[in-house]
Amino acid sequence: MFERTLLLRRLLTLALAALGAWVFMVLRLPLPLLLGPMVACLLVALAGVRLAGLGVVSTFMRTFLGVAVGSSVTPQLVHDLPQIATSLLFVPLFVGLIGAMGYPLFRHVFKFDPATSFYSAMPGGLQDMLVFGQEAGGDVRALSLIHATRVLVIVALAPLILTGIWGLDLSQPPGVAASNVPPMQIALMVAAGFFGWQIAQRVGLFGASILGPLILTAGLSLSGIITQRPPAEIIWAAQFFIGIAVGAQYVGVTLAELRRDVLAGLAYSIALTLISTLFFLAITGLNLAPNLEVFLSFLPGGQGEMVVIAIIAGADLTYVVSHHLLRLILVILLAPVVARFTLKR
Repeated sequence: MFERTLLLRRLLTLALAALGAWVFMVLRLPLPLLLGPMVACLLVALAGVRLAGLGVVSTFMRTFLGVAVGSSVTPQLVHDLPQIATSLLFVPLFVGLIGAMGYPLFRHVFKFDPATSFYSAMPGGLQDMLVFGQEAGGDVRALSLIHATRVLVIVALAPLILTGIWGLDLSQPPGVAASNVPPMQIALMVAAGFFGWQIAQRVGLFGASILGPLILTAGLSLSGIITQRPPAEIIWAAQFFIGIAVGAQYVGVTLAELRRDVLAGLAYSIALTLISTLFFLAITGLNLAPNLEVFLSFLPGGQGEMVVIAIIAGADLTYVVSHHLLRLILVILLAPVVARFTLKR
C-alpha cells in the first residue's frame, strides 16, 4: 500500500513538473526546464498537496552535471588554473563574512537556538548542513526550509539577472544534439557518471553524485578517452529533475513554518545577495576575471543548480566550479570545528 501511494505521488509530481515546464516554455520565461518544475512543485506543495521526490533517479540525473564539468577539464584548462588562484583567495573571506552576518540574524532576530542558527548561516550543501545541525541538536526541519529557500531564491534570481542585465539568451541548447554525439561517447559518459557516483559514495566523499563523476570524467577527458560533453537532451533532463527536487522540499510546510523558517530564509537570501554584490564589485574592479564567471561563482546556491546555470549561460565551468567547490570544502571542514567553540561559548 505504501509503495503504491509513493508511486502515485511521484507520478503526480512528474505531471505537475511537466506542466510547469510547458507553461514556462509557452510564456518564454528563462530556464523553463529548471524553473518551471521548481515553481510548479513549490506552489502545489505550499497548497498542501503531498508530492514526492524522484529518489535515486533524481540523484542519478545529477551525475551528468559532474560529467559535464569533468569533460571540460582539458590539459589547457589545467594549465590555466593558476590564473584563478588570486580570485580563489576571496572565497574564505566570503564564507567568513556570510557566517558572521548570518548567525546573529538567525539567533537574535529570528530567535532560533544556537545550533540551528549556526548551521543555517553556513553556505554549505543542504544535506551536509542537516547532518551537522542534527548532531549539534539543531532543528532539522527549520534548517531544511531555510537552506531550501536560499537555493530557491538564488536559482530563481540568477536567470533574471543574466537575461535582464547581460542580455543572455538562456533558451539556447546547452550542448549539441544527442544525434551528433557518437554513441560510444554517450555510453562512456553514462558509465563515468554512474561509477563515479558509486565509488565516491563508498568512500564517503561529500557531494558524491556530482564530485565523483566530475573526478572520474576529468581523468578520462585528460587521457583523451572522453572527448565530448553530455548532449543537450541529458542536460535538459538533469535540469528537470533538479527543479523537482528543489520545489518538493516545501512539502508539508505549515503556516507557522512559513512565517518563521521561510521568512528567515528569505531575509538571509537578501543579505547573501548584498554580500555577493560586494564581492562581485571588488573582484571585477580588480579585473581578476570576466563579469559572468565572477557573478556565478559568488552566488552561494546549490552546487548542482549553479552548474546547470553556468552550462546554460556558457560560462567557464572550471572557474565557476572551483570557487563553489572551495566554498563547500571550507564549510564542511571548518564548520564543525568553529561550531564546537562557538556553541560552547
